[in-house]
Amino acid sequence: MKTIMLVCSAGMSTSLLVTKMEAAAKEENFDAEIFAVSSTEANNTLAEKNVDVLLLGPQVRFMQKQYEDKLADKGIPVAVINMADYGMMNGQKVLQEAKRLMNQ
Repeated sequence: MKTIMLVCSAGMSTSLLVTKMEAAAKEENFDAEIFAVSSTEANNTLAEKNVDVLLLGPQVRFMQKQYEDKLADKGIPVAVINMADYGMMNGQKVLQEAKRLMNQ
């Protein structure tokens, strides 16, 4: 099972995207735990949970370097979700990007 963590400013807007990504994963028989947290919860969550990829909502893209530096030694890829895919809540495209980052 792969663990995909999404981070956004409040954790709210991303919850719908999580639902769409879960549906896409189920369709593909891809075993994944997908969840979203707010940017204020992200560090605590990373300390408590092993994740395979970290995706940032476009509104917190400024945090990308911070997380890349923090997670580099763990080999956890970090990327900003494509703004169009985020806006359209395209769970399948965002899942594909997460899988690409994890070499799945």
